[in-house]
Amino acid sequence: MLVDDLGTTLTSDAPPRRVVSLVPSLTEALAHTCPDALVGATDWCTHPADLDVARVRGTKNPNLRTIADLSPDLVVANKEENRELDVRRLRERGVPVWVTDIEDVSSALTSMRRLVVEALRREVPDWLLRAEELWGAPAPAPRGRVAVPIWRDPWMVVGPRTYTTDLLARLGWGNACAEAGADPEDRYPHVEVTQLDRPDIDLVLLPDEPYEFTAEDGPEAFTTAPTRLVSGRLLTWYGPAMVEAHEVLSRD
Repeated sequence: MLVDDLGTTLTSDAPPRRVVSLVPSLTEALAHTCPDALVGATDWCTHPADLDVARVRGTKNPNLRTIADLSPDLVVANKEENRELDVRRLRERGVPVWVTDIEDVSSALTSMRRLVVEALRREVPDWLLRAEELWGAPAPAPRGRVAVPIWRDPWMVVGPRTYTTDLLARLGWGNACAEAGADPEDRYPHVEVTQLDRPDIDLVLLPDEPYEFTAEDGPEAFTTAPTRLVSGRLLTWYGPAMVEAHEVLSRD
């Protein structure tokens, strides 16, 4: 008997041999851990670059018929990235779905270890051991305050109770949009750009996803706070990206 992160019980007599992932970051983790079992992924699953599996449309609108036709032993989903409706409809078709629930670095590491060991019945991979080592180290001295927009027109930012905010804190960066006074239930609040372009914000990080900020689209909106383009994958993807994120963002 298996129990996913949301407490749903799954029954399985053997390790899954056919797995579909509905989460880009978890697709990358599965591709590095059990490439022999991964048979399907979303159109947004871009890593590894040479991933050659059936595509099942997007995270918010997966093609349930295509997924069922792949005859998966397990579908991997995430509470935040995927819709409960799609998870329920897959289960109604008799497709077992393992749902992860991740809000910070610790829960990401714990959730992925459970997924690998309990659901997939595999050995803990080297990338996960390395990620646990890197992110288990004490946080460095404070480096300053940042803001992380994820959309513009309207502007939206990373707020409290998010994986990105915790990841940045472990690198010494405080999220100005997640400090005392922020609504803990509003994890990705709408803001005005003037709330970000302030002298007391040391850096505005402009990721390339979900909104694709570029040198021509984003920095020009700021005249006071300095900006930096950054990989959204390093800020938001759990999995093997966590190793690269620590190595890259620690030295920036």
